[in-house]
Amino acid sequence: MKSITYIGMDVHTTNYTLCCYSVEDDRFFAEIEVKPDYQEVLKYINRVKSQRGKEAEILCGYEAGCLGYSLYHQLMYHGVECVILAPSTMPVTPGKKIKTDRMDARRISKCLAYHTYSAVYVPTAEDDAVKEYIRMRDDGNNTLKRIKQQTIALCTRHGKQYDGKSYWTKRHLYWLEGLDFGNGVLNEVLKEYLVLYYQAQEKVETYDKRIEELSRSETYREPVEKLGCFIGIKNHTALAFCCEVGDFRRFPSAQQFASYLGLVPGENSSGEKQQHTGITKAGNSHLRRLLIEAAQQYGRGAVGKKSAALKARQAGCPTQIVAYADKANERLRRKFYRIALRSKRNIAKTAVARELACFIWGMMTEHYT
Repeated sequence: MKSITYIGMDVHTTNYTLCCYSVEDDRFFAEIEVKPDYQEVLKYINRVKSQRGKEAEILCGYEAGCLGYSLYHQLMYHGVECVILAPSTMPVTPGKKIKTDRMDARRISKCLAYHTYSAVYVPTAEDDAVKEYIRMRDDGNNTLKRIKQQTIALCTRHGKQYDGKSYWTKRHLYWLEGLDFGNGVLNEVLKEYLVLYYQAQEKVETYDKRIEELSRSETYREPVEKLGCFIGIKNHTALAFCCEVGDFRRFPSAQQFASYLGLVPGENSSGEKQQHTGITKAGNSHLRRLLIEAAQQYGRGAVGKKSAALKARQAGCPTQIVAYADKANERLRRKFYRIALRSKRNIAKTAVARELACFIWGMMTEHYT
């Protein structure tokens, strides 16, 4: 009978801490710290195999973190079975005060042995590359937002208030370019901020064009068009869902998909007392933010009315898909207004985002009823 040795790895950019756990003996052994190199891990595994016997099976694992999927792919390429554990699904010891790399490696090895974790989905190389590109674009957009805030703050600190309705329109930019603070250095600061603004804006526009091209590729064109039938979901958001979720069918139900996005309420119950908390905010925070932004669009426009942009995105899609999306759009818009009238808009956005996630799951798994 083959025995399985579970190797927990607490990995950092500076070092790897490795630990073996045996269920038969209920003991930890071969605890060691090595350089952050997968070849060191392979040497360690070979030593463990020589001690345990050639028939021993090895299962490695580490928590999702800064290394991403690189160590996973390196070990799998060399025939070593490896999983990436989702930290939010691993049990936590109540009242634990001490945390070390050695203790973390032990905890990971024991989670592997008793399967008290959920494995992270590992995307394909193409999905991973597109995901990184989209996140780079979002980083660039955050830089643009920060420059806008800094520019407005500079004007406010020195008594310059714009009297128009909207910022960063052509009229607002013309006003900024014509400002005179009465001080040469301050005028130079404003000009430098505007240079940074134009540079950042141009970069984001370039990224968006590339994302448009990627969304029309053979791999992503069909699912992106399907998701684009929903209000608030354009190519950027649709492509992010396609490459980060991968196979939607790995979620057995819409509820589990919403849970993956952290959009389901938490619970703190004891005995007969039941207490529900806010959304868990666990899982994929990037997709959750995109979905919350998409949900804001349901608070604009009349129920049952389609914008020209939505009609253009739905053109050419199968009738069944458009009908499903229209049913979702009308239901969610009514829900947004109903909740917003009696509560805060943020609550309405979150509720709509959760249900929109369920409709997305239904669309991508062909559960149209």
